[in-house]
Amino acid sequence: MLRNLLDRIAPWFEQDGGLQRVQPVYRALDHWLYDSGRATPGPPHVRDAMNLQRMNWILVVALLPVVFMALWNTGYQANVAMLETGLDSAPGWRAATLGALGAVYDSTSAWDNLTHGGAYFLPVLLVATIVGGLWQILFASVRRRPIGEGIFVTSLLFSLTLPPGIPLWQVALGISFGVVIGQEVFGGVGRNVLHPALVAWAFVFFSYASEMSGDTVWVAVDGFTHATPLMAINAGDATAVMATFDLTWWEAFLGSTPGAMGETSTLACLVGAALLVLTGIASWRILLSALVGAAACVALFATLGDESNPLFAIPLHWHLVVGGFAFGLVFLATDPVASAQTNAGRWIYGFLVGSLAILIRVANPGYPEGVMLAILLGSIFAPLIDWFVEQVNIRRRQARYA
Repeated sequence: MLRNLLDRIAPWFEQDGGLQRVQPVYRALDHWLYDSGRATPGPPHVRDAMNLQRMNWILVVALLPVVFMALWNTGYQANVAMLETGLDSAPGWRAATLGALGAVYDSTSAWDNLTHGGAYFLPVLLVATIVGGLWQILFASVRRRPIGEGIFVTSLLFSLTLPPGIPLWQVALGISFGVVIGQEVFGGVGRNVLHPALVAWAFVFFSYASEMSGDTVWVAVDGFTHATPLMAINAGDATAVMATFDLTWWEAFLGSTPGAMGETSTLACLVGAALLVLTGIASWRILLSALVGAAACVALFATLGDESNPLFAIPLHWHLVVGGFAFGLVFLATDPVASAQTNAGRWIYGFLVGSLAILIRVANPGYPEGVMLAILLGSIFAPLIDWFVEQVNIRRRQARYA
């Protein structure tokens, strides 16, 4: 039925009149729902089952466990906080919406947690997708090119890195900066130097730090303060903090802790990592070398020691389950466009990202999280790393066949 509808309205988009500029909208809709009808005029030199459209949908599928945990944990933290503070309803329109869905703010109910979390996460995702999509439509119309399929993945990744209470207008500004400055000025999808979701996150983080850090942003209840485990460890002894949090390693691994909406569950990230590696979208070399780099940096800090900084003593298995290390490594550091392209370069790039993430996390007293910044720095150096690898290979071949 939808195919017939598209076929009926297609002639309108082929006219030379006022609808000509919105042809990319029709082409994008047709390409998203079905395979592209265009083909190369001659025999293709490379044949592969993977294309950009299929890659983006696999990324969406890989992110589904993370989205589920984002909904559940956001609602769970909010319901627990409401019980502690004595609140009996969510603020504003959320109370009416949750009431219509039968939610009663019970932290032991999966439905109540999912619906309450959805009341915070889904508006953020909707605003990011609409605003980012409008920017892509504008640039595609001016350039008379098809609209890229990656905006939903970019918006989804960006939304998962945000705290639940972030104002929606900041979401709109962040995704606008990420799409325009991080992607479109370089030519669009596939030509960006940095991941647009990371660029959007960096813009919001450095422009509106009070809404992206501190003890009041991680739980979606007004006036409720609660630090993330990583922030609390930075302020005191790691063992004492874990006892105060009543937090076991397995609970942190599952993701039932305050934090950015999609970054708390290492288990959900591992499920997505398995799918991305099996389909060839994510490089296992980057993942493995990043873990090696993180382990080396953790061992170095443990050897040096610093009684004034409890983060020096955190073992590697805790680093992997607190903060956004797993999420950033799996879904952002392995971006096929912004990461290194050569196999040797991927080993170097991954080691650089993993070691920098721990270095920034431990040695920076003002912000005990460094994964996003490490990936940004690694992406900046990725082309240079590939260039050096290529030069070494060229000289090696010249020496072999001279």
